[in-house]
Amino acid sequence: MSILGQDAWDVFSLRSLLGIVSNDLMLSCTGDSSGRDVVLSGFFSSTAIYPNHTVEAKQLQMADAALAELKISYLADRPVCEMSSGEARRVLIARALVHKPQALLFDEPCNSLDLAAQQNVRQTMSSLANSGTAIILVTHELADIVPEIQRVVLMSNGRVRADGPKGKILTVKRLTELFGVSVQIARRDGHYHLW
Repeated sequence: MSILGQDAWDVFSLRSLLGIVSNDLMLSCTGDSSGRDVVLSGFFSSTAIYPNHTVEAKQLQMADAALAELKISYLADRPVCEMSSGEARRVLIARALVHKPQALLFDEPCNSLDLAAQQNVRQTMSSLANSGTAIILVTHELADIVPEIQRVVLMSNGRVRADGPKGKILTVKRLTELFGVSVQIARRDGHYHLW
């Protein structure tokens, strides 16, 4: 498998090119850490700022810029434990963006979020894709697949079941086979919904 056009990687070099947003990572970013500290932790591949971390002025500036880009500067000094799930998820996206990665990996990005927060995360993914950031999305929710995502890979039991353009892959037949239940699909303005 090739990642960003290269077959072999030093994992630390690869990390510098990717930003990760996952519900599991969010569970590690709880407590008294401020929004800014969570964003800064992205420079250290951690979930908080620890005594052995030296934060440089440029890193602080980049963290504040990432918060501003997502219009959440007001969360910079707020402890994560006082944020809503949606606010905390947006801080996690800023953490993933802080080092200007080539691609963002979203792993089940809307899990445990209310409807408004889900819409916000999806709008953020669309905005990032439109600004040139590659989006890699892992999800069970068709609604998470924003219109800007053009290629879809269906997987089951660790195997690729289908790979190709979204319109050809997201069909009733394929998804019924994938999930093992009868499904219906609605498509509107580039968004897909499954029931």
